[in-house]
Amino acid sequence: MAALTFVTSSGMTLEDLTRVLLLGSAVLLVAVAAVRLSAASGMPSLLIYLGIGLALGNAGAGIDFSDASTARVLGYAALVLILAEGGLSTKWSNIRGSVAPAALLSTVGVVVSVLVVAVVVHTFLDLSWAISLLLGAVLASTDAAAVFAVLRNVPIPRRLSGMLEAEAGFNDAPVVLLVVALSAQGLPGAEPQPWWQLLAMVLLELAGGAVVGVVVGYLGGAALRRVAGGSSALFSIGVVTLTVLAYAAGAAVHVSGFLATYLAALVLGNMGLPNRTSFQSFATALGWIAQIGLFVLLGLLADPYRLDEQLGNAVVIGLVLLLLARPLSVVASTVWFRVPWRDMAFLSWAGLRGAVPVVLATVPLVAGTPNTGWIFDLVFVLVVVFTIVQAPPLPWVARRLRLTEQVHSVDVALESTPLVEIGADVLTINVGEESHLHGVAIFELRLPKGAMVTLVVREGESFVPEQYTTIRHGDQLLVVTPSSARKVTEQRIRSLSRHGRLAGWATEVPGRARRLGGHPRRET
Repeated sequence: MAALTFVTSSGMTLEDLTRVLLLGSAVLLVAVAAVRLSAASGMPSLLIYLGIGLALGNAGAGIDFSDASTARVLGYAALVLILAEGGLSTKWSNIRGSVAPAALLSTVGVVVSVLVVAVVVHTFLDLSWAISLLLGAVLASTDAAAVFAVLRNVPIPRRLSGMLEAEAGFNDAPVVLLVVALSAQGLPGAEPQPWWQLLAMVLLELAGGAVVGVVVGYLGGAALRRVAGGSSALFSIGVVTLTVLAYAAGAAVHVSGFLATYLAALVLGNMGLPNRTSFQSFATALGWIAQIGLFVLLGLLADPYRLDEQLGNAVVIGLVLLLLARPLSVVASTVWFRVPWRDMAFLSWAGLRGAVPVVLATVPLVAGTPNTGWIFDLVFVLVVVFTIVQAPPLPWVARRLRLTEQVHSVDVALESTPLVEIGADVLTINVGEESHLHGVAIFELRLPKGAMVTLVVREGESFVPEQYTTIRHGDQLLVVTPSSARKVTEQRIRSLSRHGRLAGWATEVPGRARRLGGHPRRET
């Protein structure tokens, strides 16, 4: 009775709870089903989730939601979980070579993008410099999740996927700081800060956030390894909680909580903690819920009756981003690393915008910055229009630039404790139409000791191969390899794909000649 009294006194009844659960369950089920539609159409699922929010809003089911402050708070909470999932699921080995260019893309690239958009907006739309810079900052963040959702069936080189992954993890933090600072400067009576002072503040907060994230991740992971029990579920809760703690600790000392979250998650995901598959799966589930809830919420906040007013400006500014600001930011950030022009072209086209710009468009609304009410509508329209423009052709762009790989290995998330305990990895190998693996028998692969092909999928049917089974174009191979031999296994398969069965006979499998009782043979 006491519990019932508490519920009714709070203003929410059990009938209200039932309606909320019915609606929430229906939205989540539709969102889950939308993933299949997204995969088939090549369109990121964010558009479907935004559409669900619009359908539930004033123009559809009639749910009235216009609280930008609540949207910003919930949006920040969702971004924390999304960044945590990104960091926990990122392998340091995949992004290590891309960290330096990605860091420049997230700092120098952001500054270049903001300035280019601001100059064009100030010149052609006759807006003040303060509003022009604010709009440029709001639109500066990219979304790697949208890129990977489109490219899930089009494997791109690790150097590119790592750069996009690292950029998306790093660039949210400086962009958030810029938007908050520029929104505050636009308030009536606010004293404008010199650009160098603003830049110094951003760099200081990023440095502080990086320190907090690494410290919380390393110390928290070490403590969790010692005190956590054997339950993988409780361990997963502890790992995700540490990433949230990193954000809270960073925000409490007024440094970048978002960068602290991502780096803490990156450290935790790569320090060899037990139950890695379990806590990654848990974080991925939370990340999906956060993304779905965030996009539906932003769709609810948007007013479809006002969106068409910003269509023209959104197209103009979006073209500036796509054809001028993004390419210039990519060149300015990657030219120092001798990145090939094809990679630059792909990175330029792959700068998709996602949830972050729409969330950040609520910041000036909440801060009360004058003459910024239209920014949310413009950013919402721009994200929708240019996701439609950029996303479907992205696989074609990758193939046209000859950036797709014929052999591509990916991690397979398995709920199999023995694999974790024995230190094994599972790879899937897709044999492309130009791969020289065609015609190679299983025994001719000469994989490192302990690695073996356990399954072949051919024309929709799977079978366990024998040593004389011949590989064909279009096959998918399931390879189990010791974790210590994973890199050598990948190198061996890539070499075979490029050069055929005689590739690296003596050089890629150390000790083979000695095991055969002979001398190393030269590659012919």
